Amino acid sequence: MAFKVLLTDYEFEHLQYEESVFEQSGLEIEFIKAQCRTEDEVMEAAKDVDAILNQYAPISRRVIESLENVKIISRYGVGVNTIDLDAAKEKGIIVANVPDYGMEEVSNHALALLLSWARKVTLLNNEVKNGNWDFKACVPIHRFNNQTVGVLGFGRIPRRFVEKVKPLGFKTAAYDPFVSAEDMAAVGVQKMELDEIIRESDFLSVHVPLIDDTFHLINEERLNQMKKNAVIINTARGPIIDEKALAEALENKIIAGAALDVTENEPINTDSPLLKMDNVIITPHSAWYSEEAMIELRQKAAKNIIQVLSGEKSPYALT
Repeated sequence: MAFKVLLTDYEFEHLQYEESVFEQSGLEIEFIKAQCRTEDEVMEAAKDVDAILNQYAPISRRVIESLENVKIISRYGVGVNTIDLDAAKEKGIIVANVPDYGMEEVSNHALALLLSWARKVTLLNNEVKNGNWDFKACVPIHRFNNQTVGVLGFGRIPRRFVEKVKPLGFKTAAYDPFVSAEDMAAVGVQKMELDEIIRESDFLSVHVPLIDDTFHLINEERLNQMKKNAVIINTARGPIIDEKALAEALENKIIAGAALDVTENEPINTDSPLLKMDNVIITPHSAWYSEEAMIELRQKAAKNIIQVLSGEKSPYALT
């Protein structure tokens, strides 16, 4: 039996890793490559396919309700905000992601952003290049053991991030309603409620998924609760932070700074005030990337499809 697999969209130079997984599966796979941008384009391309491999193209309720043969939608990455999970579950379609491919990379990137801000490396670099050889440009800097790093979410990535932060001397705390205080205490992390961690963190690192409940989780009200010296780090999803409120909080010195790998619109709008602020570090949604992570991501996303089409259960199934 031949199966049709649709790749809705991609930004890779080649697809040899996916093709290799399909070729070695023992299944007869017709691999259809598209560059869909809209719901209508996805619906047209997915008319009679058995599986979908997805990067950024929208897999909305409207799209899902139009699917006739699809058994699995596999997404490149951890987040599945491009896919309507409720609609897929109602339709009996398995949705799977790759939650563990970039654990080291994202936690390392969050750590790099933290350290760059804690020692003001980026700021000092810019000052020196502009002709100012003076340590006073970075005043004040505080010892790590006098500061608290808080994490929003306590899944794989923030746990690994905390493991890397703790030996540097920072106190650590976490907010996650689905993880017990005992579980956190077992790894030396204090459990806090949301408002408490907002108030107590010197560095607040965002690691929650983007769902309805976390959209603009960090808003004007919560930014106003933060310490004036606080820095917010985001390697999760841009819309978790209300970017307009963040820019105003930075401009009005409500908080000290931000280090962002993700923004509400990607690429970030060229007229964003964040681009003009010296107290903001921005990287282009690159925290996930290493050569090894990219290969692992693509192979595992393809393997999700092979497992389901072979009648097996994907270990990464979400529905």
